[in-house]
Amino acid sequence: MRVTQSMLANNMLKHLSASYANLGKYQEQLSTGKKINRPSDDPVVAMKGMVYRTNLTEVEQFKRNFSEAYNWLENSDAAFDKATQALQRIRELVVQAGNDTYESTQRQAISQEIKQLTEHLVTIANTKVGDKYIFNGTNTLQPPVQMTGTSITTSVNTDEVKIELAKGIYIAVNVNPTEVFSGLFSDLQSLANDLDDPNKTGKDINEYLGNIDRHINKLLSTRAELGARMNRVELMEERIDQQEVIAQKVLSDNEDVDMERVITDLKVQESVHRAALAVGARIIQPTLVDFLR
Repeated sequence: MRVTQSMLANNMLKHLSASYANLGKYQEQLSTGKKINRPSDDPVVAMKGMVYRTNLTEVEQFKRNFSEAYNWLENSDAAFDKATQALQRIRELVVQAGNDTYESTQRQAISQEIKQLTEHLVTIANTKVGDKYIFNGTNTLQPPVQMTGTSITTSVNTDEVKIELAKGIYIAVNVNPTEVFSGLFSDLQSLANDLDDPNKTGKDINEYLGNIDRHINKLLSTRAELGARMNRVELMEERIDQQEVIAQKVLSDNEDVDMERVITDLKVQESVHRAALAVGARIIQPTLVDFLR
C-alpha cells in the first residue's frame, strides 16, 4: 500500500485531536470533580447516578418531615404540660372550696378563678402550629374547642394526621381530642356553677375531685403515649441519618473522581501529547523542496 505525505499528516492530526480530547476530559473532571459531565460520557454511570440521586432526595425529604413531626409532637407535649398545671391548680381550689368553713363569697371568688382557668384551657386546646390547629384531627383549619358566651363545644374529629418518616412508614403526630377534652369543659362549667350556688355544700364540691383526677389522669396517659411516639421518631431519625450518609457515599463513589488518579492521568497525557507533537513536527517537516535544495 502506498503511503503518502497527506496520509501521514491526516493520521497525525487525527491522533493529535484524540490527545486534545483526552486532555480536555481530564481538565473537565478536575474542574468539576465528577467522572462524567454528560450522559454520553458513560451511560451506565449516568443511569446509576439517577437512581442514587433519587434515593438521596427521598432521604432528604424524610429529614424535612422529621422537623414537621417534632413540631407537632413537642408543641402537643408543651400544651399538655400547661394543661396539667392548670388542672392541678383547679384541684387545689376544689379542695379549698370543699371546706364547709368557706363562705359563699369565698366560693364565688374561687369560681371566678376556675372560670379564668377554664378559658386558659380552651386557649391551650386551640393551640396552633403555624396556621394549623394541632388538636382537631385532620381539620386543622378549625379550632377544636369553640366558646360562645357560656357555651363550649368540643370537636369529635378523631382522624389521625400522619407524616411519612421512612419509606412506606407513616407516624401519627396528633392527639385524639376526644381522649383529652371530652367532658372536661362541661365538668368545669358545672363546677363553677355549683361554686356560685350558695345552697351547695362542701360535700357537693368535693364530688368534683373524682372528675378532676380523671381528667388529669387522661392528660398524663396521653402524654406518656406521646412520649413513646417521640422516642420512636428519634430512633427512626437516627436510622434516616445513617441512610443519608450511606446514600451520599454511594453517590460519591459513583460520580466523584479520584483526584490523585486524574492528576496522574493528566500528567501522563500531557507527556504523550508533547511526544506526539514532536513526532508530528518531524513527519511534516521534510518535503520535496527540502531535497531539491
